[in-house]
Amino acid sequence: MIVRWETEHDYVLVHIHQDMFGDWIFSRAWGQIGTQFGGLKHRLADDHEQAVMWLEDEATIQTSRGFHKVLEADDHSPEGLEAMGQLSLLDSL
Repeated sequence: MIVRWETEHDYVLVHIHQDMFGDWIFSRAWGQIGTQFGGLKHRLADDHEQAVMWLEDEATIQTSRGFHKVLEADDHSPEGLEAMGQLSLLDSL
């Protein structure tokens, strides 16, 4: 699952997925739209439920900061694949 929030200038993107060992990973990328300013952090969740709980917390935080959800997609959808491409670019920085 991929979720993205934006304001006029900033974005936050969350990706919840399983790695090749079956562990649940919560990845969070953030930054300024149109620039390379930002960051990327990965967290290992105990299980899928914990990762979803972190996503719900993130949604509450971003809404309180004035961010609006602009994307919620499955990893393998066209929108999800495009978002994953953006996330992969951050990994190389």
